[in-house]
Amino acid sequence: MVMRKIIFDRQGTAVTEFGLIAPMFAFLLMGTLDIAHTLYMKAVLQGTIQKAARDSTLESGTASATQTTIDGRIRSAVKKLNSSLADSDIAVDRRYYKTFSTAATAQAEPLTSDANANGQCDGGDQYTDTNGDGDWDSDGSSSGQGGARDITVYTVTVTYPHMFPLWKMLGASNINTVTAKTVMANQPYGAQSQFSTPMTRTC
Repeated sequence: MVMRKIIFDRQGTAVTEFGLIAPMFAFLLMGTLDIAHTLYMKAVLQGTIQKAARDSTLESGTASATQTTIDGRIRSAVKKLNSSLADSDIAVDRRYYKTFSTAATAQAEPLTSDANANGQCDGGDQYTDTNGDGDWDSDGSSSGQGGARDITVYTVTVTYPHMFPLWKMLGASNINTVTAKTVMANQPYGAQSQFSTPMTRTC
């Protein structure tokens, strides 16, 4: 009778079941919140850089003071979402093209020789420097904001620890990286500069 009573006793089953389910539920909840925060951060970052892009096209985009102001606005907006971020956690990159079509295709500057056939300019390979910046550009762009009528690809990358240590517990990196990008056309506040005659250079 005692054994029969023990076998059919249902007291405490809810606690046992909860103990089995709770860890998985907690992992699922933490993962959902972390992904939602990442998506929210990306959405806010995208909206912020689009506004910054509009502001920069309405102002003198080549002025370094203006670029610094725009970068400051972006950093300020991102830090409102995560106050622990430092300026070094928010990287801003500007690359410019002469036309929208070259920005869309982002083709590398042509190699005139590629000894190891890896599609990269290395080991004494030669290339045609179409934008005259003295470097082989894998996307055909030049560094900086550019000048009048130039097309600037503005990219902001934010790195920060995940909200929860879930990823670290799973053996992945605990650092999250969010990137947002926008394309803007500088206002015609002057005559558009032209690239110099393309030259053949050695990597």
